[in-house]
Amino acid sequence: MMLKATVNSNSETITLLGVTIQPRSLDAMNLLVEEGISGDHKWIISNHNLHSLYLYHRHARLRAFYSLAHWTHIDGMPLVALGRLYGHRLRREQRVTFVDWTYPLMALAASRGWKVFHVGSSQITSARAVERLRLLYPSLQLEVRDGYFDERLGSRDTEELVQRINAYEPDLLIVGMGMPRQEFWTYDNFSRLKARVVLSSAGAAFDYVAGAVPTPPRWSGRLGLEWAFRLANDPIRLMTRYFVEPWYLLLLLILDRPSSRYRGRLRARIKLEG
Repeated sequence: MMLKATVNSNSETITLLGVTIQPRSLDAMNLLVEEGISGDHKWIISNHNLHSLYLYHRHARLRAFYSLAHWTHIDGMPLVALGRLYGHRLRREQRVTFVDWTYPLMALAASRGWKVFHVGSSQITSARAVERLRLLYPSLQLEVRDGYFDERLGSRDTEELVQRINAYEPDLLIVGMGMPRQEFWTYDNFSRLKARVVLSSAGAAFDYVAGAVPTPPRWSGRLGLEWAFRLANDPIRLMTRYFVEPWYLLLLLILDRPSSRYRGRLRARIKLEG
């Protein structure tokens, strides 16, 4: 397995419920991608939300993936609130979701002449997303491959995809096949991918662009209510995620007792300042 590189950061690194996160705003995420590409670093940029926290504690392989990732940003307002509970000064704009990020990122890619490769969505959805993005950004260099293939390491589909990606040599590789499938595939193949920056947790990014999945009102994202919109549009698939998984995370939160830790931190600060 490829060892994780050491990366310098100008942003705060926080830990909560056993995971490590580097919160950044959307503009700062664009700068991070640009730094990764211009510096030829070969980075994995991932994210965390409540669903990924739940899966992280249940899959050793997913924990290995996050250990390999170089940057992990926040995708979900509940994590902003949770971070504040732990005493971190997080802001709303430090929650970056692909619903908001995809278009600015593609605009930047077009202006910089980056080559982009997206893995995920269906063939029809991918084609529709490409059509819309190229209409908005005519100079965008974009190749796609649908996410319906045998993702197992060494499978014929995976080998053909890796060869295709490496022949294209993208500056930016976006993997959006649902969690944890997208992370597992990235973990298995990262060491042999010729891509400068890999966004490995893109989920339904291109589904939103294509209109295959309804886009939640942006005010709902700012208020932390985006989950309710998604649940209303896809209740069968999301029922467990929104009504079962949070109880597991609540148990972790109780065991971790962040409020007690924060009070101790405040007492120590007051003592030092006194």
